[in-house]
Amino acid sequence: MTVSDESVHRVAVLVRSGLLPMELGIVHRLFGTATDADGRPLYSVVTCAVEPGEVSTDADFTVNVPYGPQALRAADTVIVPAAVEDYRPQRRGRLSPLVRAALAEIPPTARLASICTGSFVLAAAGLLAGRRATTHWKSCPELAALYPEIDVDPDVLYTDDNGVLTSAGVAAGIDLCLHMIRGDHGADVANTVARGTVVLPHREGGQAQYIDRPVPEPDGSSTAAARAWAFEHLDEALTLEDLACRAATSVRTLTRKFRQETGMTPMQWLGQQRLQYARRLLERTDEPVDRIAAEAGFGTGTAMRQHFREALGVSPRAYRNTFRGVG
Repeated sequence: MTVSDESVHRVAVLVRSGLLPMELGIVHRLFGTATDADGRPLYSVVTCAVEPGEVSTDADFTVNVPYGPQALRAADTVIVPAAVEDYRPQRRGRLSPLVRAALAEIPPTARLASICTGSFVLAAAGLLAGRRATTHWKSCPELAALYPEIDVDPDVLYTDDNGVLTSAGVAAGIDLCLHMIRGDHGADVANTVARGTVVLPHREGGQAQYIDRPVPEPDGSSTAAARAWAFEHLDEALTLEDLACRAATSVRTLTRKFRQETGMTPMQWLGQQRLQYARRLLERTDEPVDRIAAEAGFGTGTAMRQHFREALGVSPRAYRNTFRGVG
């Protein structure tokens, strides 16, 4: 499929030095296999760089990119994957003159998307201002700090804000591309592409379920002993008074110190520990959900399901299926 093909939706992928090749492959594979009922391609996909030729990757091979930024002029959708430079400390508005010039080639009617930390390119160009966006959960705090005008959502797999889209980590690029295909041509086409690639047509929840928040070790702070004790008694109906007694202080002082030392109230912290403990049991054991709920202190499976939905966007069963592949 050539860049001049006018019969299908034209997708251009703008790659940079230090490209993550999987992200380029995702775009070509998913859009490249989308066809209509007669088997005709629905998209053409081209790869371009600020200068055509050999582009380095984060692996031990390079990619030969045939097109320069002029290819962006004919694009209906432009996708910016991540590059190694995105994982280094960022500076607000930092874009090379060549990348900035390339972005200027994009027609104003084109749909824009980024995969993983490619969002920093869109942000630096001012294309995410006033919009909801995401990126890899590790980079969300930096994106939010550098660009307070962006509504950064660290929990979702992707965002779609009126034709400007962003996705979380590398694999969330699959969710993003399928979302665009689904919006362009319907669920049947997107489902067929997903089946051909052996991926889920739609994943439940967001990236919050993939963030590992290990239980902190006691650190010698004034509430450390109370926290360590509470973690050993998660299955009990603990109260503020119980924790204050263990910390040998008043409820008011305990609450203040908890905020200072953990950034949360005692009950918020306790809820987080119960959630993380339940996650580990779901990942590592075959115990029924109701039993895990009791061990983690949620009381009932219904209560635990509600907490999982609110915190992770998925049910305990869906969470276990994701991480253990069991029913």
